[in-house]
Amino acid sequence: MKNDQENPNFRSGMATIIGRPNVGKSTLLNSILDTKVAIVSKVPQTTRNQIRGILNHERGQIVFIDTPGIHFGGDNLDRYMNDCSQMTIDDADCLIYLVDVSRRIGDDERTISKKLKDFKKPIILGLNKIDQGDRRIPEYIELWEESLGKPVNEMKKFTLLPLSGMNRTNVGKLIEIVFDNLPVGPAYYPSDIITDMPQRMAMADIIREKLFNLMKEELPHSIGVHIELMERRKNNVTYMKVLIYVDREAHKEIVIGKKGLILKQVGMLAREELEALLKSKIFLDLHVKTQRNWRDDLSILTELGYRF
Repeated sequence: MKNDQENPNFRSGMATIIGRPNVGKSTLLNSILDTKVAIVSKVPQTTRNQIRGILNHERGQIVFIDTPGIHFGGDNLDRYMNDCSQMTIDDADCLIYLVDVSRRIGDDERTISKKLKDFKKPIILGLNKIDQGDRRIPEYIELWEESLGKPVNEMKKFTLLPLSGMNRTNVGKLIEIVFDNLPVGPAYYPSDIITDMPQRMAMADIIREKLFNLMKEELPHSIGVHIELMERRKNNVTYMKVLIYVDREAHKEIVIGKKGLILKQVGMLAREELEALLKSKIFLDLHVKTQRNWRDDLSILTELGYRF
């Protein structure tokens, strides 16, 4: 890749990916970068922080920002996630609003389309999951035409793009459209950086992902992961003491599983990925802790890496 000093047309900027929970934002980001930087699960609100994925390309550098799903909740963690999404919208040079065309339009889409009515920067409406079942593309087009008060083909700085993050359908086209809408300017990050996510937070997310994917519908929604201690010990073994927060004693029993089976499986699955990340053997010491209303406890949320 030519750097910004060698290429006078080098473009750079922020492209924020927003949408309701579980529309495929993290899968899309991983497909764009062709590597895993965001955890993926069918459980809503898997992503709880801004995740920045940096694409370095001949045309320039795009900082893609995967946001928590926009939703309406009442505790401090819900408010934090919505604030994260709103901040990245305000800072974006280009907005990718992702929808799942296999799902009916909900109140979330209606609210978001109205909020974005006066958004001055380019918007790409990503019509995601075109590889799945019933496609409701005409309904989403109609929604935006109602919200903006004009036909789609008359909307300035607005692009419709069918996508499949899972199959990488039109992902290359998406990248080209984003570059077309970015200003000429220097790179934000060195070219060998693909994410600025803190390592401990990334490792905690790996453990949380294994819980989500292993337990699916049985998993309590209110679950948090905190790496309480990490230290290198003899024989190049990294010891990690991990707290898994739940807010009910009954949830603790579910996460541990009969005879500790669930926790053992989570540890086995997470250890494999963590060892590849750290290039070190891992001793993973998992503990489940009941903490009522931890999602409203600012000290615990700060401990987990959420910055208010």
